[in-house]
Amino acid sequence: MGFWIFMLVMDLLIPVTMVFIGKRFQKKPPKEINAMYGYRTAMSMKNKETWKYAHRCCGKLWYVSGLVMIPVTVIVLACVFGKGNNCVGNVGGIVCTLQCVVIIGTIVVTERELKKRFDRNGEWKRS
Repeated sequence: MGFWIFMLVMDLLIPVTMVFIGKRFQKKPPKEINAMYGYRTAMSMKNKETWKYAHRCCGKLWYVSGLVMIPVTVIVLACVFGKGNNCVGNVGGIVCTLQCVVIIGTIVVTERELKKRFDRNGEWKRS
């Protein structure tokens, strides 16, 4: 039971972090483009407009994804409650891997949105 609780807590770290950082990025993105904190890709760091837009877009995706992943994580791990440590560990590892896939997916979507709205120089595209 102790290992199951440990795995539950560890697997909830990613979605809970996504919820809090997602909300923060939506409401208060980092003011300055920097190399230490924030959604940092070549396109998002072109200028302040791309920086702010990328944080709002990624923040919304992270917030919603995190809210969805929290109950999914709890339900999946509840299915292996009382099972052996190997089973719990394997399922916990799979859940964590899938959560990482979701994070990568949010990056792909955010970059697609940036390219849809901005040209390669970071200027708004005219419709």
